[in-house]
Formats: sequence, structure tokens, C-alpha cells
Amino acid sequence: MNIGIIGIGSFLPDNRVTNIDLEKRMDTSDEWIRTRTGIEARHLAEGDVTVADMATRAAERALQSAGVSIDEIEAIVCATATAPAFPATACVVQANLGAKAAVAFDVSAACSGFIFAMDTAKSLMDSKGLKKTLVIGAEKMGSLIDWDDRSTAVLFGDGAGAVVLGEDEIASIDSLVLGSDGTGGKHLYENEEGKIVMNGREVFKFAVRKMPEIVLEALDKADKTLEDLDVLVPHQANRRIIDAAMERLHLEEEKVVMTIQDHANTSAASIPLALAEAVKSGKIQDGQTVVIAGFGAGLTWGASCLTWNHATITEGNHL
Repeated sequence: MNIGIIGIGSFLPDNRVTNIDLEKRMDTSDEWIRTRTGIEARHLAEGDVTVADMATRAAERALQSAGVSIDEIEAIVCATATAPAFPATACVVQANLGAKAAVAFDVSAACSGFIFAMDTAKSLMDSKGLKKTLVIGAEKMGSLIDWDDRSTAVLFGDGAGAVVLGEDEIASIDSLVLGSDGTGGKHLYENEEGKIVMNGREVFKFAVRKMPEIVLEALDKADKTLEDLDVLVPHQANRRIIDAAMERLHLEEEKVVMTIQDHANTSAASIPLALAEAVKSGKIQDGQTVVIAGFGAGLTWGASCLTWNHATITEGNHL
């Protein structure tokens, strides 16, 4: 079976926090945040909203988009770095949805997690003959924010995105690229207090170098070139990183999906959220070559080349 995306859904919490709101909370300013990151606002889940809650909402919308019954789902793979260690968020989602036939488990690769989860789900389908799987990226980054550290507190947001994988009648998966470099783990990690610590300079240097590399590698593995690329959906970490990657790839801005201004960095949810927004807005059209690419703590990275085929995915109204 040729495996691809057949449905997509996303969820953002209602609580939208602007840079102006943060000015009242810490020593920062709207101008400082926008000029350094491109972020204007982020969505932060209220205290009683869990990662599994957001993942379930995104999954429900993906299933509706695909026109797939929950009884058809044979595996649920959830990428998250902010949920409790156990039970797995995927198992909670399984229970919430009533997906009795599905094996469910989590993967953790931070901001690259959704690509890792998609590769894992596709591998299960290839090796075990599964017909339909659910892949989710969901994070509550607000739970890891140190509000005394303005260099990281302004960067993150919460949300979830999901896709259903099945026969590739919608968007075929032409290639998948994964990688890790544990020696860089010291540059971005969760400390003993459960808060994010980041060496911004080193992460920036890594991301600017790695993003173009994996885009080109994903295209090459799909027997395509940069000239074939119609739409790039990058991890939404920092506008300056995306701009630097565009410059190195000589890509015009019209080809790049940008949601960081309203989503901020949602880690493993970043790519599926941006992909869903691109589908909903019509930026992705039938017949186009699309690359999704991300990098994150670990250090990890991942990319996938997709071909949007003859049909258009509908996406739930998450905004």
C-alpha cells in the first residue's frame, strides 16, 4: 500500500496571550519580542486542560476530515515532550476516542517529534500491514515556561495537530528523513525544576544550518530537486531562523508557511498545526510538492517530502 495523509485536524486553546499581555507580566515589550522572534501572540491552555485533551480534539477533527471511523484506526502514535510520563498520552486519547482496536504509544523527540511519530506510524503500516493510523503532535509548553526568564518565556505556546495515514489518495509520503545528535542536548533541555533552559545562540546556529540540509535531503530521497518544491512547512521556532533558511535555499516567502506570529513555538505540535493552517487557507494546492521539516531538543531533526495529489483535505475550524 502506498501510504499518505488522508485527513488532518488541529486544535488551539481559546486563551490567546499577546505580547502586550506579556508586557504586563515581565520585563519585555511587544517590539522586543516581534523583532527577535516574529511572534505576536500565542495560545496557552488553562490549567485544567491537558495535553491529552488537546490531542483528542485535534484527532477528532482529523478523523472527521478523513471520513474515517474510529474503529478503523489500528495505531495511535503521539509525539509530545510535555505530557506526564505515563500513562502515555496516546493511550488516554485511545480511551477518549474509544479506539479499541488501536495500539497506542508516545514518542519524544521535542520539536521534531511529529516527523518521528509519522515515520514510526508509517513503519508500522509497512511492516504489519496496518491500513489506517492516527499521528498526533501535542504540547502544553506553557507548563515548562520559566516566567522569570524572558529569553524563553516569550517563545512558546500550546496546541495540537493530527493526521490520519492511509492509502495515499490525498497526500503521498515520498520520503522521510530523521537524525539526532545527542552531544547537542546540553543546548536545550528541561532542568530539575521542570523548566526550559536554552542556549539560544547555539540552537540558532544549529537550526539555520540543519533546516536547509534536511529540506534538500528529503527532496533528494524523493527524487526531486529544490526547483520542484512548491510549499515548505517549517517548524515554527523563530522567524529569524525561517528567514535564514529561506535565504540559504533561495526560497521566496510565498512558498513558505508562516504561523509563528500567532502560534509561537508549539514544539511537536508546530508542524501539524502549520500544515493544517496551510491546507485550510488554500496555500497548499492539488499537485504540489510539499516539504515539512523540523529540528529540536536532543538535538533532533526530521523532514518529509509529500505530494499533494488529486483531492483536497478539509480541516476543522480550529481558529
